Amino acid sequence: MPDLSPPETRRPDSSRMERLAGFAQRRRWTALVAWVMLLVAVTITARAVGDGYGNGSDVSLSGTQSQQLADLLEQRSPEQTGDSVTVVMHDERGWATSGDLEALTRDLKAIDQVEAVTPPDPRQGTVSADGTLALVEVSLAGEQGAAPAATYEQLIATARAHTSGDLQVEVAGKGIRKVERGGGGGAEGAGLLAALVVLIFMFGSLLAASLPLITALFAVGTTMGLVALLSHAIDIPDYTTSLLVLVGLGVGIDYALLVFSRYRSELLHGAGRVQATSRALDTAGRSVLFAGASVILALLGMFTLGIPAFEGMVAAVALTVLVTMVASLTLLPALLSLFGKRIEKRVQKQAAKSPRSPGERWRRWARFVQRRPWPALIVSVIALGALAAPALDMHLGFNDAGNDAEGTTSRAAYDLISNKLGAGANGPLVIVTEGSPAQADDSYRHLVSHPGIVADRVSPPIRLDDDVFLIRAQPTTGPQDEATADLVIGLREDLGDSSLVGGITAAQVDYSNAISDRFPLFVLVVVGLSGLLLMSVFRSVLIAVKAALLNVLSIGAALGAMKLVYQDGVLWGVPGPIEAFMPVFIFAIVFGLSMDYEVFLLSRMREEWLRTGDAQLAIREGLAHTGGVITAAAAIMFVVFGSFALFPDRMLQQTGFAMAVAVLLDAVVIRCLVVPAVMRLLGARAWWLPRRLDRWTPRVHVEGRPERPSPSGPIRPEPVPATTPDRT
Repeated sequence: MPDLSPPETRRPDSSRMERLAGFAQRRRWTALVAWVMLLVAVTITARAVGDGYGNGSDVSLSGTQSQQLADLLEQRSPEQTGDSVTVVMHDERGWATSGDLEALTRDLKAIDQVEAVTPPDPRQGTVSADGTLALVEVSLAGEQGAAPAATYEQLIATARAHTSGDLQVEVAGKGIRKVERGGGGGAEGAGLLAALVVLIFMFGSLLAASLPLITALFAVGTTMGLVALLSHAIDIPDYTTSLLVLVGLGVGIDYALLVFSRYRSELLHGAGRVQATSRALDTAGRSVLFAGASVILALLGMFTLGIPAFEGMVAAVALTVLVTMVASLTLLPALLSLFGKRIEKRVQKQAAKSPRSPGERWRRWARFVQRRPWPALIVSVIALGALAAPALDMHLGFNDAGNDAEGTTSRAAYDLISNKLGAGANGPLVIVTEGSPAQADDSYRHLVSHPGIVADRVSPPIRLDDDVFLIRAQPTTGPQDEATADLVIGLREDLGDSSLVGGITAAQVDYSNAISDRFPLFVLVVVGLSGLLLMSVFRSVLIAVKAALLNVLSIGAALGAMKLVYQDGVLWGVPGPIEAFMPVFIFAIVFGLSMDYEVFLLSRMREEWLRTGDAQLAIREGLAHTGGVITAAAAIMFVVFGSFALFPDRMLQQTGFAMAVAVLLDAVVIRCLVVPAVMRLLGARAWWLPRRLDRWTPRVHVEGRPERPSPSGPIRPEPVPATTPDRT
């Protein structure tokens, strides 16, 4: 195939990004076919091999009491740690007289994977005091929630088939909840459709609007197959697939849009298709490369938490960002080369209909902010601070069946157990005492007399081994209640080293506390490394500090909004705890995405600063060339992320909502108000880097070839007369 690039794009001093653009254009069919083959190959292989996803129930943390207890039970009494579901029988006339327990037991035992069925026993606390409710425990093979979906579906159908007259039969368990939550109900499709509408409105062409979507879909589809294969090598929870779709679609469209928008801008300024692609990759492509690296860096910072349950999910999402970044830099240029002629005609036709510069409105907005920098800054910071304040009172925990949708059998079972046996019956504590029978009796008496424990819901000590005794105790408060977390901590202090307090509720308390304790270190690592990267790119201390502070403020505001909706129940939210890992995950993803917009905006400002040396003109031109793209990209990510609020899964609802709010605040408040105001106040000082740091800090270019060298040392801010339009 002939080399279509002009001589100037093949000159020996071409940058790597320009050479990459030239290669993608010359080998456009090769690039496209390679991506198609990769997508087909990994998809077919993944379906043939299957996936090895975990059930997402691992909240183990080495060194905690809950993990020590789980390990001890695994050694001494493994039958206590397997999968199980609970069948709830309720009849106000008395459960024992309204149904045939033998028939139910026989039908349950006939189901595949069922190992044992334990009938109700008042001595074990599985019958309500008024005799209207009884619990049938069904033991399954394997770990919690690990049985095939068909097994849980059959359990639900079998149990509910015994409902008759006044007898109500429901089923509870982790596997039951997973089956009932199901898919997203078309959430991804709704998000993609909304994104397409925004892109068509922006570019005025279905073809142009489709290219970022096609790039994102190729990247997400390929990553889904790769992650399924990776799940056989490392432990990846099953909910990760929804998260990688959420992140992949958002950043995939975002990165492709940034490159395509610069390509379109170059066409409007008279460049040919080949030169436009080369210039787009050498400028916006560098921003994408840096932004993707920032997101991956922030995600890998989660390894500082030292929580094994995170690591597979983090690796999968980081791989998603990497693949979407590569697709934007290789597949998109090939598509631009294939469809460039049609796109160029459409761009020129649209520009002829609107002779006014598309960035003129943004220039006027920049002048407005430059004339009033202090009000813009103060009002924005106060508003973001007020929204972020609720995040300081965030209660971390885990959703349970009490947060499931009305009408599901898991929610009905949860409510029946809470009403008849007490809120704590849905999350009993497990206490193991090592020592003599007298020590076990002491633990039993302490539990019976404790005000946080239901006295008649404490089982007598069960001997598991010569010196190991197990007790089950029901708290007076529910699993999500903060008082239950305080109870776990208090019991551990009271019972001493000879006893371990565990169970799923205690494990969740340990998990949440570990994240809360390690979160500051994670923030410090991510912010510090990202600040160093920004300083290397923009040769400025103040820009790095500004970006770190503003990103933290906008993320705090998003977390505060999430707390108001999903913890306090404001608007449509159902009150409950915030998922324990949510603040860390949201911070990692959104901090990286915020760096994306920061780099895209400031790299264009720096281009103008290097070209003209005029700090105030650089602000206006930077916003004029990127403001529309940033708001459009934010609008797309807002609808993609927001569409995940349609999922029945509460964790995905929280994730989508928080990320949508964070992107909206970052694009509208931070980029359009705060950044121009701060840059106006800093003036030329914004681009200052001390000479010593300038020598020590590596140089990273995201704005392409600088047209003149960057000034070194302190720069005095130029005066900005309020009466001079060009300087305000």
